[in-house]
Amino acid sequence: MPTPLRSIHVMAAVITDARGRILLARRTEGRDLAGRWEFPGGKQEPGEQPEDALVRELREELGIEARVGAHLISVPQQYPDKRLCLEVRQLTGWSGTPRGHEGQALAWVPADKLARYDMPPADRPVVAALLQPDRYLITPEPEDPGRWLAALEQALSTGLRRVQVRARALSGDAWRALATQAVARCRQAGVEVLLNGDIDLARDLQVGVHLRANQLAGLVARPLEQGVPVAASCHTPEDLRQAEALGCDFAVVGSVHPTLSHPGGEALGWHGFARLREGASLPIYAIGGMTAADIADARRHGAQGIAAIRGLWPSM
Repeated sequence: MPTPLRSIHVMAAVITDARGRILLARRTEGRDLAGRWEFPGGKQEPGEQPEDALVRELREELGIEARVGAHLISVPQQYPDKRLCLEVRQLTGWSGTPRGHEGQALAWVPADKLARYDMPPADRPVVAALLQPDRYLITPEPEDPGRWLAALEQALSTGLRRVQVRARALSGDAWRALATQAVARCRQAGVEVLLNGDIDLARDLQVGVHLRANQLAGLVARPLEQGVPVAASCHTPEDLRQAEALGCDFAVVGSVHPTLSHPGGEALGWHGFARLREGASLPIYAIGGMTAADIADARRHGAQGIAAIRGLWPSM
């Protein structure tokens, strides 16, 4: 039998200065992933409370006294020699002047520039958790296009920032007409919009595309130019690897819980979701029986947030 991988729990902090910049530290020579940038922190010792571990690590590494605040995200990640869980906390404040007490370089980075820094796989979802929406609406099938569009406008008024327009029962002119009207409403609300599966129409309307799982294997390159969002539905580690290879911006994984749309279907549960999460560095939404009340649970298992139809669509 193979030797079980050792498990490590690492605490890290989002440290923000008065200008809104975020502190990154560069991994020193001789360490795994040397030269990459990460959120400051370190390993939790046996018997140590997570908050105490973070305060100690920031004192030792940076010479600051931290006040630990809210949980942001916990990212399970498997490396060749270990299983790691990176638990990231916001700080409510800190005192002192951060310096690299262990010889590490430091950088204060504007939030919108974080993605430019080469990071370990576990740190990349943290950037997404800071910058990208924590909920992703997938529209239901439109039985009445007029009522459907009115419901979409109501959903957009709740503060949603990312929407997938999905109407698989429609095709041809009917699908194009509805998608065009939905895109116009999303743009007016300042909401990022992706079309389900239709790469050609997405190009025509200059919006993103959400790839179905059965489309992934047939693609050899990213289907849209950089800067236009591309997402994918994934059910297996192979799906996630292909989504990353194509340069997808995020993925949706599930079903986490049993759903009305897939009665009797096998659900992953949060444990199964986390096992898929640990093999990828993409931002990943959890889907399957999700509502906004599940966002905190989703973040504790490495999700960007939740994707949902019924859970985010208004009843009218």
